Amino acid sequence: MAALVAAEAAAPAGPAEPAEPAEAAELSRALSRLLPGLEADSKLGRRRALEALQRALEAGRPDAPAADPAAFQGPWARLLLPRLLRCLADPAEGCRALAAHLLALGLRRAARPRDALPRLLPALAARLAGPDPARRPPPEACEELRLALVQLLRLAVDLGGAALAPHLDDAVRALRCTILDPFAAVRRESCECAAALARATPDHFHMQAESLVGPLMQSIAHQHWKVRVAVLEATGAVIQFGSGKSVDDVLPHFAQRLFDDVPQVRQAVTRVVGGWLLGLRDRYSFFHKLIPLLLSSLDDEMPHIAHEAASLWEKAGLQWQKENEEDLKDKLDFASPPPAHHPSPERRPGLGCRELVFRNLCKILPAVCHDITDWVAATRVKSAQLLAVLLLHAEDHATQHLEVLLRTLLLACADEEPAVVRSCTRAAELVGTFVSPEAVLKLIWPMLKKSPSAPGLLVLASVVRGCPREALRPHLRAVAAELAGTHVRQGSEELRYGQHLLLCVRALVSVSREDCRGCGLPLLQVLLTVMALPGAASLGDQVQETLDALAEAEGGGDSQDLYREHAGPLLEWLAGSQQDWTAHSPELLQFSALVTHAGPALGEVLPHLVPVLRSCLQPDRDPQMRLKLLSLLSWTLLRAEETVDSQGQFHSYLDTLVKDIVVPNLQWRAGRTAAAIRTATVSCLWTLVSSDVLSATQAQDVRETLTPQVLTTLEEDSQTTRLTSCRIIDAFLKSSGGTIDPDKFIKIYPELLKRLDDVSHEVRLAAASALAGWLRCVGSGDGKSYYQSHVQHLYRELLVYLDDPEGAVQDAVLEVLKAGSGLFPDVLVREAEAVVHKHRSPTRCERLLQHVQAGPPAQ
Repeated sequence: MAALVAAEAAAPAGPAEPAEPAEAAELSRALSRLLPGLEADSKLGRRRALEALQRALEAGRPDAPAADPAAFQGPWARLLLPRLLRCLADPAEGCRALAAHLLALGLRRAARPRDALPRLLPALAARLAGPDPARRPPPEACEELRLALVQLLRLAVDLGGAALAPHLDDAVRALRCTILDPFAAVRRESCECAAALARATPDHFHMQAESLVGPLMQSIAHQHWKVRVAVLEATGAVIQFGSGKSVDDVLPHFAQRLFDDVPQVRQAVTRVVGGWLLGLRDRYSFFHKLIPLLLSSLDDEMPHIAHEAASLWEKAGLQWQKENEEDLKDKLDFASPPPAHHPSPERRPGLGCRELVFRNLCKILPAVCHDITDWVAATRVKSAQLLAVLLLHAEDHATQHLEVLLRTLLLACADEEPAVVRSCTRAAELVGTFVSPEAVLKLIWPMLKKSPSAPGLLVLASVVRGCPREALRPHLRAVAAELAGTHVRQGSEELRYGQHLLLCVRALVSVSREDCRGCGLPLLQVLLTVMALPGAASLGDQVQETLDALAEAEGGGDSQDLYREHAGPLLEWLAGSQQDWTAHSPELLQFSALVTHAGPALGEVLPHLVPVLRSCLQPDRDPQMRLKLLSLLSWTLLRAEETVDSQGQFHSYLDTLVKDIVVPNLQWRAGRTAAAIRTATVSCLWTLVSSDVLSATQAQDVRETLTPQVLTTLEEDSQTTRLTSCRIIDAFLKSSGGTIDPDKFIKIYPELLKRLDDVSHEVRLAAASALAGWLRCVGSGDGKSYYQSHVQHLYRELLVYLDDPEGAVQDAVLEVLKAGSGLFPDVLVREAEAVVHKHRSPTRCERLLQHVQAGPPAQ
C-alpha cells in the first residue's frame, strides 16, 4: 500500500496537466508518508495516522506564510480527499470525527473547493440519509458526528455556491433526514444549511424546494425555541427561492406560530412573512393570505415585534404603491386628507397599505369572521385584534361588508374572553367612525328588535361612541326613542343587559352633549329601567354620572333638576300600565326606582303619585305588590320633608292616604300575607304619626279615624305589629291633650293591659309606656271623677305586675303607677296596702307607697 501511495504521489503529470510546483511536490511526498497509516487494520493505527495528518495540515493552516492554496489543491484532490471520504465510514467513532474535521480543513485550504463537491456530496448524503429516514436511524449513529457532517455540508454550500446545482439531489436528500434528526443542534444546523443552499442556488433550487417543506413543517413545533426559529427562517428561504406551490401548505403552520409563547419565534414569523410580502415572486397571488399574518403582529404584546411588523408593513405598502403607480395616479395626485374624525390621523396607514387591505378585504374577512368564533380562546383573541386593524385600514370601504361585520360583532361581543370583547368594541367604534350611522342603524335595529341581547347593545354603544357628533345629530332622537321602546328597554332582566343599556345612554350623551336636549325623557326612561334591575346597586355611581351628564346636556344643573323636569311625565307614563302591575312587573320596579331617587321632585308631582299609590294599594290588588309599595311608602314618609312634603303640600293628600290606603289595609283578613300587609301598614302609620307632617287638627282626625283599627292590631301574631301598635297608641295619647271621646277613651286601657302579658319583653315595656300616657290623659281632662272606677281597676291590675319576674317590667309598671298616683292617691294606697304582703319582694310596692305619701294631696 505504501508503494502504491508513493507511486501515486510520484506519478508524472499528464500531457494536459502542468507540472506540480515544488511546494506541491514536497507536500505530496510528506503526505505519502502518512497516508498508508489510514489503511491500517488497527483502530489505533488509523487514528494516529489521522492525528498526524491533522498536525501536518494545521501546521500549514491558511494563515501560515507558507500556505499556498494552489499548491495544496493537487495533493488535496488527488491524495487526501478520496481517503478521508472513505474514513467517514470507519468503524471507529474517533476516526470518523477526525476525518470530518480534516475534510473541513481541506476544504478551507483548497484553492478550488468546488472541485471536491462531486465526491464530497454523495459521501455526506450516504452518511446522513438512510434508505427510510422515518423508520430507520441514519447510518451515522453518533449525534455529535452528524452535527459535524451537517456543518461540513454547510461549509461546502458556503464555499461551493452555484456549483452545487448539479449536486442538489444529494444535498437535499441529506437535509431531508437531518431536519428531522433527534438531536436539536443537528436540526438547527440543518435548517441554516437549507436556507444557505436555497440562496446559493437560486436558479435551480425551485426544482427541489418542495421536498424540504414537509420535513420543515414537521419540525416547526419542536420543543426547542431556537429550532423553531431556525425552521421558520429556513422555510422563508425555501419558499422564497422555490416555486411558490407550497405557500398554502406552510401558512397554517406559520399562523400557529403567532401564538408561540417565545417572542423570538413570533418575531421570526413576522420577519419571514414581511420578507415574502416584499420579495416573493408570486406575492400578488398570496396577498390575501400573507397580509393577515403580518397585521396580526401589529398587536403583539412585545413592543419591538409590533414595531418591526409596522415597519415591514409600511415598506410593503410603499413597494406595492410604487409598483402600481398608474392605477393609483388619481389618488396620488389628489390625495385626500385624513378624515376629520379619524381616531389617529397622524398615524393613518399609507395609501398603499390601505389599498392592499381594501382590495383583499373580501377574501380576508370571511376567514377572520370564522376564526373569531373558534373554540380556542387564543385564536378568537387574535382574530378580534386583526378585525380592528383591518377596519382601521379599510375605513369607509367597510360599508359594503357591513352586514357580515355586524353579525360577527354581535357573536363576538358575547365571548367570555375580555380581550375578545375589548377588540370587538374597538372594531365597532371604527365602524361608527367610518360608516354612515344611517347604514349601521338600518341594519342593527332589526337585529335588536328580533332578539334583544346584551352583546347587541354593546355593539350599538360602541358604534355610537365612534360616531362623529355631526353625523349622529340627525339620528339622535330616533336612537333615543328606539332605546326607550319596551322591546329593547325591557329585553332582559340580566344585570349585564342593563350595563350595556347604560353604556348606550352614556355613549349618546358623551358624543352628542348639548344635542341631547329634547331626548331627556326617553333616556331617563332607559336609566330608570337600569336602576330597577336586580343588582343594579353596583351600577349606582355610573348611573349617577350619566344622570349628571344628561342634566348638564339638558341645560345645566344636576340630576335633581332632571327629575324635577321629567318626574310628572314619567309618572304619567308608568301610570298607564299600573292596572296590570304585579309584584314582578318591571314597571313596578321602575316606579320604585323613580320614587326612591326623585327626592324633592316628588313634592311637585303629588297629583300623579298619590292616585297611583291609592289604586295599587287596594285590597283586591296583588298582595306582594302591596307589600313592596307599603315599604316604599314608609321609606318616603320617613323622609317626608325631602320627598313628598318638599313643597309643604302633602297635607292636602292626608285624607286620601288615611282613608283610602291605610284603613283598607288595616282590616283583618286571614292568611300570613294579609298579616304581613297589616304589619307594613302599621309601620307606615307609625312613620306618619312620628313625623312632623301632621298638624294638630290633622293628627286629631287621624287619631279619631284610626284608633279602633290600631287597637285591633294589638292582637296580631306579629311581634313587630303589636310593638308598633303600642307606640302608635302612645303617640295618639300624647298628642290628644285629653280631647278623646270618653267612650272611646275607656276602651283603650283594657287592650293595653292585655299587652302586659305579651310574650315579647319589648311589647310589654311599650304597653306600660302607653298606659302611663293614658293615665296622664285622665289627669289632664276635666271629668276625672268619671274615670275613677276604671282607674281603680287599672291600679289593681298594675299592682299585680309590680311583682313581675322581670325587673325591667317591675320598674316600668312602678313608673306608670307613680305617673297615675296623683289621680286618686287614697285609692292607690288602699289597693297597694291590700297586696303588699302578697308580693315576693315588697320593695317596689313600699317605694310606691312612700312616693304617694310624700306627694301633694289630691285635688
